[in-house]
Amino acid sequence: MKKLSFLDKLFYLINSILAVLLLLSYLLVYISPETLPVLAVISLFVPALIIINILFVIFWTIKLKKQVLLSLSILIIGHFISTPFYKLSDKNSAFTNDLKVMSFNIKLHGLINGKEENYKNGYDFIKEQKPDVLVLQENYINNRNYFSFPYKYNNHKRENSIFGMTIYSNFPIINKGSLNIKSKGNNIIFADIVKNKDTIRIYNIHLESLRIQPNKENFGEKSSEKLLQRVESAFKKQATQVEIFLTHQKKWKGKTIVAGDFNNTAYSWAYKQISNNKKDAFIEAGKGFGKSYDYWFPMRIDFILTDNTASIQKFESFNQVIYSDHFPILARIKW
Repeated sequence: MKKLSFLDKLFYLINSILAVLLLLSYLLVYISPETLPVLAVISLFVPALIIINILFVIFWTIKLKKQVLLSLSILIIGHFISTPFYKLSDKNSAFTNDLKVMSFNIKLHGLINGKEENYKNGYDFIKEQKPDVLVLQENYINNRNYFSFPYKYNNHKRENSIFGMTIYSNFPIINKGSLNIKSKGNNIIFADIVKNKDTIRIYNIHLESLRIQPNKENFGEKSSEKLLQRVESAFKKQATQVEIFLTHQKKWKGKTIVAGDFNNTAYSWAYKQISNNKKDAFIEAGKGFGKSYDYWFPMRIDFILTDNTASIQKFESFNQVIYSDHFPILARIKW
């Protein structure tokens, strides 16, 4: 430190704080938000912490300073024990007779802002992808038949509500239901479909929303303190909702697909619990950041997971498609 200039010492102090936060984030997946909700907030910023620490590695490398070892060592640790932040290559191939699954938080197709043309284009895009199974969150549910799926399960969380969650399928739905989690607008539903004499359970998950507005000051809240309180409260509710899901899931021993909007990142306790003993389609067959939320840094909060017996040969995040504040994701799966 003696050989560092005052400015370099300041940079290293900032570097140390952010490196420790990144190291701490590796442990957050083991701590329920009900225990320490304030720490759970860090999980939202892990992608940013990774990027910043990479920049510090570049900075200290250019200056030929041993301080590079701090961020570098923590990034290496994360590579081995944490969820991948970036995938260099994808499988990018498809099986014959596989199951093409798409998940999309379509945010009422822009109806909140009166963008009728936007949601029509969104429907057209989905049709072009020709998924076998389509799970939608914040779906505008009315009597119009926008899709040609022969089977569907619509779930309105509240009576007379114009939106809810939907599972569409090209294959027969023989069982369906709702977990009826305690939330004003979020829920977890499921449908059992039959394909080639195999029964596959499809979960559509929409965990408690943070109600963050990225483009507004304090993310749409009056103050940073109130924002933190709101986010902490949402994470606590998510923890309860995850426990309900895990209890329900234990009763099913067959083939499983879990898809939806977790409203949390792959570095969260919620993701860790739900993805336990499952394959993440992005990790198995994705490429790049897998970004699924329209924000300046790459946030992956929408997921398609399968049980460990499945094979996943293709995953796509359509992050150039803007019909919502989320991007549609798609996976090709076979057992």
